[in-house]
Amino acid sequence: MHALVVVAHPDPGSLSHAVAQALADGVSGAGHTVEIADLAKEGFDPRFSLNDLAVHRREIAQPADIAFEQARVDRADALVLVYPVYWWSMPGLMKGWIERVFANGWAYDEGADLKTVKKLGHLPVHLVGIGGATMRTYERHGYLSAMKTQIDHGIFGYCGAPVVTSELLLPIPQMSEHLDTARDLGGKVFTPVSKAAQAA
Repeated sequence: MHALVVVAHPDPGSLSHAVAQALADGVSGAGHTVEIADLAKEGFDPRFSLNDLAVHRREIAQPADIAFEQARVDRADALVLVYPVYWWSMPGLMKGWIERVFANGWAYDEGADLKTVKKLGHLPVHLVGIGGATMRTYERHGYLSAMKTQIDHGIFGYCGAPVVTSELLLPIPQMSEHLDTARDLGGKVFTPVSKAAQAA
């Protein structure tokens, strides 16, 4: 089995990158292959342009950079996103990657009758956000449920991709413990999950 780990942070020395690497180590340690896509290092352009709109309208084919990203997602048996929480959501680089890569005709089909066909039901998704506030803050203001609604349901539910893991790593006395958590998550990326657990 093969996992694609996508990380969006400009600093290669960040906790986000360390978590992504630890998670990848967990995947490989469980006997699977893994690729890390470092969007900042690779210079991915997150801007949704007129060309992207033309692709959405089925007027032109996908540009080479997006076809490349879609191909590496297609090669994966699981998709893992690792990102810092900026303004109670994923950073613009990650969001732009989703907006451009998860395109009409590939992630879903939007017909003339406005009915949507979900095309990523085969792709389990694992989300690992790294936040700077306490869980009490997330829960008191409804940020946690808002993030799950927007990301888990609004993005991946729309495409039919099941979100198996939705983890939020928050400040703790020994932040290095998050690397142990990430390795553990990586080791379980391909562990079968019951339908009841997925729906929870």
